[in-house]
Amino acid sequence: MVQKASLNSRQRRHRRVRKRIFGTAERPRLAVYRSLRHIYAQLIIDGESRTVLSVSSLDPQLRTAEVDGKSDMARRVGQLLGERALAAGVEACVFDRGGYLYHGRVAALAEGARAAGLKF
Repeated sequence: MVQKASLNSRQRRHRRVRKRIFGTAERPRLAVYRSLRHIYAQLIIDGESRTVLSVSSLDPQLRTAEVDGKSDMARRVGQLLGERALAAGVEACVFDRGGYLYHGRVAALAEGARAAGLKF
């Protein structure tokens, strides 16, 4: 029961935040999804309903990397996303934390993307 209530709370927060956040071609939306084991990030252009690129901790480039826990993996996902975004011509984005607190793995992913040169 508690798990369902927290999921519903996160979904309500996410819907509330999504009313104001919109990804454009110049500044796509960086959407974050966090599961218990993995973390996923996508750059989305909402006007076209198109995903520019997607990176997760399941990426073959990251699966073989030695990491010091889930936060370190999230930081590496953010760095890889930032590098691929710059290669695709995306320099800035809007951060959508997905209803999660900006703390822990979500913050680590954002810091990794910023370290790679992505602006938001």
